[in-house]
Amino acid sequence: MHAYLLRLVPAVVVALAVCAAPAAARPIVPAHASAHASAHASAHASARAPADVPAHVAAEPDPVVFVHGWNGDGSTWNTFVDRFLADGRPADRLYRWTYPTSQSNATTASQLAATVDRVLTATGAAEVDLVTHSMGALPSRYYLKNLGGDAKVDAWVSLAGPNHGTDTARLCGQASCVEMRPGSAFLTALNAGDETPGPTRYATWRSPCDLVVSPDSTVALAGAMNTRIPCLQHSAFLTDPGVYAQVRDHIG
Repeated sequence: MHAYLLRLVPAVVVALAVCAAPAAARPIVPAHASAHASAHASAHASARAPADVPAHVAAEPDPVVFVHGWNGDGSTWNTFVDRFLADGRPADRLYRWTYPTSQSNATTASQLAATVDRVLTATGAAEVDLVTHSMGALPSRYYLKNLGGDAKVDAWVSLAGPNHGTDTARLCGQASCVEMRPGSAFLTALNAGDETPGPTRYATWRSPCDLVVSPDSTVALAGAMNTRIPCLQHSAFLTDPGVYAQVRDHIG
């Protein structure tokens, strides 16, 4: 094991504690969206804007399915959910999903597909929004790219997601961790071709102070709205009020 990884172990363990105390508000520095991302947004609006939408349907927000990261569970999202509720989003439109994080991300993607279908059936909605943290970005992207999820997901969010891998995944030998390593077969296939397929609106948030997903450039995707935050630790993305506000505004 590399010496620098050994030095990172204490910091990584602390950062992976998803119940960390809420972080204070920090300034947010949005990155300029690429031309591809702007074209994505225009195509999305054109493809999904119906000619005549009844008022009561238009007023209903998309259900939000939250996808946690490695070694987490649905409670990861308690602060986010509380803030959505305070901002008036109905409780029956907020779904804190839990899944086994040691399994392959492809397996998790299939389970996510079934979860999204159940949410759409229960709510009568046409689409959901996916908000992900850390490793949760990977099964959700697999779902969007390979399992038809782009037809059912309006907006997708990655908070500190290892979209191009992270060396800290070498500290874990589980199937999901192996897939998170830079250059893994899973990531090579996932990132081949269009990184943001379909009409879904993609957005990522990252920080150079993140010791778990590093370097932070691994998070950004071609065609997404990519935002770099001056300094947040890995778990603080889940509690920072500035990040929440931007995610809320992105999904609408």
